[in-house]
This record gives sequence, C-alpha cells and structure tokens, in this order.
Amino acid sequence: MHRIRIAIVGAGLAATPHALALNELRDEVEVAAVVGRSPERVAHFAGTHGFPAGASFDAILKDATIDAILVLTPPNTHLELVEQAAAAGKHVLLEKPLDISMSRATRIVDVCRTAGVKLGVVFQNRFRPAVRRLAELSASGALGPIACAGLDLRWWRPQSYYDEPGRGTYARDGGGVLMTQAIHSLDILLWLAGEVSTVVAATATTALHKMEAEDFASAALTFESGAAGHVLATTAAFPGFPERIELTGENGTATLEGGHLRVFFRDGRTDEFRDPSSSGFGAKPMDFSHAAHRDLMKNFCDAIREDREPGVTGDDALRVQRLIERITAPVADTSRVLAPSDRRP
Repeated sequence: MHRIRIAIVGAGLAATPHALALNELRDEVEVAAVVGRSPERVAHFAGTHGFPAGASFDAILKDATIDAILVLTPPNTHLELVEQAAAAGKHVLLEKPLDISMSRATRIVDVCRTAGVKLGVVFQNRFRPAVRRLAELSASGALGPIACAGLDLRWWRPQSYYDEPGRGTYARDGGGVLMTQAIHSLDILLWLAGEVSTVVAATATTALHKMEAEDFASAALTFESGAAGHVLATTAAFPGFPERIELTGENGTATLEGGHLRVFFRDGRTDEFRDPSSSGFGAKPMDFSHAAHRDLMKNFCDAIREDREPGVTGDDALRVQRLIERITAPVADTSRVLAPSDRRP
C-alpha cells in the first residue's frame, strides 16, 4: 500500500486529535512535516507526537514527495493557504469551517476543483458509530418519509474560552456558536434531512458571555422535502449537555443524543445503540475520542489512492455554511447583549 505523505499546517487546539489519529494510521500515512506560525508551539507539538518539524510552508509546497496538506490554522487563513497548496498540486484536508465568508469558502472549493486536487473537510462526526447507524437507518427508508427534523445543541463554554485572542470574532472565526460548535451537528442534520428551502431565525449574544459573535441561535426551517425543522444552538447552557438530533418519519422517530441512538417505531419495535464517546460539550472543548478523526483521515487518504471524492467534500461544507449564513443574515446586530431587563418574566 502506498503511504500517503501528509504535512500539517498549524499546531493549535485542534491539532491533538489529528495527531493521535495519524499515529494510529502509521502503516497508511506518514507525517512529513509540521509547520506553523509559532516555532515553539510547532517544536512542542512535533516532539510530543513524534513528527518532524518542517522548515516552512514554502518548503512543503516545493517538496514533490508530499501528497497532501492538513490545514489546522484559524478559519480566516484558509483561502490563501489552500490556493497555494492547490497550485502546488497538493490535496487538502481542511479543518472546518471552509473560511469566514461564503465568498471565500466558495473560492476554496472552486480553486481545488480547477486544480484537480482532492478537498476534504473535517466533519468527523459523520464517522461516529451512532451517526453512521442513524444514517444507515435513514437511507434504508426504515423511518419512512421524514415529517420533521431538529437539532438542539446546548453546550457550555466559560468566558475564559472567548478571552483567547480571536475567539468568537467575525474577523478570525467568521461567527460564534454556529460556525465553531454547531457546524458539525448542522452537517449531520442536512446530511440526513436534505436541503433547506426556508429559514426564519434569530441570533443573540447572551449576558453570560463577552464576545463579538453570537452564542445563541434559533431557527425554524422548512426542508425541500416538505419536512418541518428547527435548530437551537448555544454555548451558554451551563454545564453543557450532549447535542440532540431528532428525525420523525411516517414509521417512527429516531433520537440521537450525543452517542446514544434510540429508535421508536410505530409498530411497537424499538432499537437502541450506545457509543460512549463524548463531543466536548462542556468546559473542556477537546474532551472527545479521536476515533472519528482517524476514520475520516483514513477515508481521505483512501480517496487519494483510489482517485475518488472523500467522504466529506467541499460541496458538503458549502451547504452547511450556506445554512449558517441564512440563519445569521436576518439579524441586523448579532453582537447585541441580552440584559436581564430584556427577558420576559
């Protein structure tokens, strides 16, 4: 088997599960180099995980033996890095979101398509066992036509999380809870329920956080299939609770709460499946298994070897980002803080 040589760009918070995943795939993937803005952080990360520290991003681009680049830098840096990688003929696995705006995100997808390189996006939740089981159930038609679908994501992030430079800002992250946390579950919702035709939404920054972007979003949806739906997402729900996706069809209802899948059929049958892994819904954002990252990485490398599309494509990511834009668009001032006097008794 041809080992895919991959270079890592960025050694911040999101890098650890990728490193653990890559080390479990040593027979299939070789980490050629790690580069980043902070030489000290790169040296510590590379040393911790047994990877070589690279000289520079330019050196990676010029190395003809490197097949792909894993981009783990802040969202507002993605477009320029991907443009250079694609021009050098490198396949790209990109941490979500694609970038901070639809125009930049669309440019990323177009650039990779024009250059003929693979573009994969890190929506690892698609590879969690309970999600896969729900996807198989939905695809089989066991639930029947979907009548309604919803997402409730009530997570918690302390203020110290948003005190980190750039966190929760439009300039670096492109938004708040929707772009940074709920984006994974929104991807699952759209993957299972299909495209959205109408959106009625509101977002806000609650009094529990000092940040630029939204930490609360609510939306009523209509899917193109005719199904009704809703989204509620927040990082202001102490101490944090597992996200919940619900699909109600003609034949029954499936609920996925964290890794706990339950199915209630109208004929009286039930089914249950438990995946013990967490999703980082509380004060520790990285409190989750790296297994889904490993499976996503393997899928991406197999796509390069087999010359096919990866399991999560740029078009998939564009669809989610387009929905996020539609949810936030109706709000003129998403930085408004809800004071206690604003709340109904």
